[in-house]
Amino acid sequence: MLKHRNDANCPAMGFYTYQAFISAAKSFRGFGTTGDIDTRKREIASFLAQTSHETIARRAIGVDLLRNPDLVASNPTISFKTALWFWMTPQSPKPSSHDVITSRWRPTSTDSAAGRAPGYGLVTNIINGGIECGKGPNAQVADRIGFYKRYCDILKVGYGNNLDCYNQKPFA
Repeated sequence: MLKHRNDANCPAMGFYTYQAFISAAKSFRGFGTTGDIDTRKREIASFLAQTSHETIARRAIGVDLLRNPDLVASNPTISFKTALWFWMTPQSPKPSSHDVITSRWRPTSTDSAAGRAPGYGLVTNIINGGIECGKGPNAQVADRIGFYKRYCDILKVGYGNNLDCYNQKPFA
């Protein structure tokens, strides 16, 4: 699935393993296990797509990264855990990406007025909305959608609705 993870040109060649991902995922209750099988697959596809784009409160993972920040770069399980912590944890006023992609989040009237609706596009808004969202079509959002569609296709799951954030107002 991570087609470039073992390329010679990849600085992290051989770093990200399936076992490290599974080990990290088990640390976050509900990740990849919430909802029906399509919802579970869509969450994994969404997470992998966002982290794929981004890679071209630390106490929550059980490691003191303030004293040893290099663990993120040297330990693949810790690296996945930091990404999963961000994925699973709401950052007010933003919901968690997990809650959005698993349909546990419902838009308020303020969200609806801002064009924020459930779907993959809102996940992009949560992660990088201030730079990429509410500006019409752009290459960054299109790139994220491309990764998402690729992972959904591999997992044989539909994409769902609201894939982009082109017309969504970013969170404050």
